[in-house]
Amino acid sequence: MKSAAAGLAVILALAIGQGPSAQAALGQLVVVAAENFYGDIARQIGGDQVAVASIMTNPDQDPHLFETTPAVVRQLASAKIVVLNGANYDPWMDKLLAATPRADRIVINAAQLTGRKPGDNPHVWYDPITMPRVATAIAEAFTKVDAAHASDYAARLKTTLAALERITQRVTQIKAKHAGTAVTATEPVFGPMADALGLTMRNQRFQLAMMNDTEPSARDVAAFERDLRERKVKLLIYNSQVSEKLTERLRDIAGKAKIPVIGVTETMPPNASFQDWVLGELDALDKALNEPNS
Repeated sequence: MKSAAAGLAVILALAIGQGPSAQAALGQLVVVAAENFYGDIARQIGGDQVAVASIMTNPDQDPHLFETTPAVVRQLASAKIVVLNGANYDPWMDKLLAATPRADRIVINAAQLTGRKPGDNPHVWYDPITMPRVATAIAEAFTKVDAAHASDYAARLKTTLAALERITQRVTQIKAKHAGTAVTATEPVFGPMADALGLTMRNQRFQLAMMNDTEPSARDVAAFERDLRERKVKLLIYNSQVSEKLTERLRDIAGKAKIPVIGVTETMPPNASFQDWVLGELDALDKALNEPNS
């Protein structure tokens, strides 16, 4: 788009004019993560040896409405290691990386690590296999750039992987109880986790339409409402970062039908680790699915 290109050119000019970012202490590796949950994993492994800046940090902000700032450009220009989601979830990162080339930069693409491509469900961090692979790739990148602290990175990776195993164990527990349970969602944000849990996800055409900012068909809307009113699903999962009149109406219908509703986010809340964030959502889901039918 012409206007987007012009806007990026202005931002780049401002960023260059203000000089490089000086966030890192002497000797620290500068790491930029497109989303704060990847930044959290980088921080867990890097410790004091790294300075991590995450771009998407506000759980109340719609990630799809993100706009680049000069500060973001400066951060990327100085970063030796960048972690992004990929699968066209954060396409603005590709543009920014191309606009701030650096020969020694290592880019870690979470979607590529799990074989996802554009067109697949891009919310890959909700797949339990993703973060262990991302964590391992981050530790390898840190070791490549800073071999002097390789043993520190290896030790922290071991601790991080053990903490991530808590998620895998919780998924196994919930799957044993609730596999095959019919649920629905306003968007496919939690889709990879629902698959891992063995849940039966309904109304997926509706969810894709909402994710892609297109109008769901009247038939799909009616089917969704019927699932709620006739209690064909045990749970409604909604993206609490995105507010739409249609999804609010669905939440109201679920409430009147006494169907539990839980919110999930695309950005990790402040003062939380990735592990605690996901475990909290899994606990909420387990509690909701344990509620007796009325």
